[in-house]
Amino acid sequence: MDGNAVLAGDLKFISLADIFQILGGNNSTGTLHITSQHVSTPGLVHFANGNPINGATGPSHGIDAIYALFGWTEGSFQFHEENVQVERVVNNSRMEIVLDALRMLDDGVIKKVGPTTSDNVSAVEPGGAEEDRRGAMPVIKAPMVDYMYVMDEEEFRDGEEIITEGGHGNWIWAILEGMVKITRETSNGLITLGQLGEGCFIGALASFLLRGHVRSATVTAVGEVQLAVLDTQRLSGEYASLSSDFRALLLSLDGRLRKVTDRAVDLSMKRYKTNGFTKDKKLVLKEGSAKKEVYTIRQGKAYVVRHTSQGYLPLLTFEEGDVFGYVPFMDMGHEPRCASVLASKDLKVDRLDSEGLQKEYDQLSGTFRRLVDNVTTCVSLTTRLACHLREQEAL
Repeated sequence: MDGNAVLAGDLKFISLADIFQILGGNNSTGTLHITSQHVSTPGLVHFANGNPINGATGPSHGIDAIYALFGWTEGSFQFHEENVQVERVVNNSRMEIVLDALRMLDDGVIKKVGPTTSDNVSAVEPGGAEEDRRGAMPVIKAPMVDYMYVMDEEEFRDGEEIITEGGHGNWIWAILEGMVKITRETSNGLITLGQLGEGCFIGALASFLLRGHVRSATVTAVGEVQLAVLDTQRLSGEYASLSSDFRALLLSLDGRLRKVTDRAVDLSMKRYKTNGFTKDKKLVLKEGSAKKEVYTIRQGKAYVVRHTSQGYLPLLTFEEGDVFGYVPFMDMGHEPRCASVLASKDLKVDRLDSEGLQKEYDQLSGTFRRLVDNVTTCVSLTTRLACHLREQEAL
């Protein structure tokens, strides 16, 4: 391992998808170097605050190069923390890149580089971020929780429900060992929304903020699972110390996850139509915009809209008190990089201080910051599911 590298290893033991999650969970900035005996030139992926912004391998650059690196089935890697002086050309969120790359790898779109035996192709430990060959979702992982926030530990057996959809509860757990599956019940049967592994949290931000909080999904143990019960009073105290703008942002983020989950469920049941959606709405933020402003809604409604191969997809609706726009520490596949915002004609907003929000985020405890990051990751994961279901409508 290079003395300047902060992370290094072998791709046979830790997949590129898991590396992305480690760097993302630590909001790392620097360059990932990947070498393989089967390729003459190394691969590079540049990260800023945990998200890939550019890459290179051979003649390929940008997102194409990053996707190609997921085909390297063996090799070594090193990550160097450093200031990254490259242009940002990749706008996809970290989790979107992982999900799309794994799908393209399964579909044969990404060329595998290295030994082609089945043992090497799937050489990751169970519970890693590799996608199950039957089409299951990848398992999301994150850095482990700070034990200062742990009140107790609990164990659950395979198939045991930790949270039941429609139930009430205010607990939040962190996964210490094992994995869980998140599902929603529909008239067409269960829909799987995601799978979470070590370091991830179970429970919404609203769990410790609202009395009588209703659980919006079922969480089930897959195999033996060990959980840490978090100190919600300590989390509530940290929340209360935040500015009113930051608290509004967190509540809006929690609502964003709930609404995009509802949209994915609607799409799975084929009961959502987009005909006439744009009528009487104005464009306030265009997809791909470099505008770095964030707003809170004072009046009217705003709609986050994502473009797919089957046309536009309205993901969710914002109302009074909700926050939208460029939030520097929330890269989840929504506006402004990957989605547009339409609005009702009576929309009125107040501009928030994005730099001030960033400073508050940086001052959060590691546990609270990772709790926020966990929600943004789940938004990204569920958004990708919604887009995938939209694209499947043509099949």
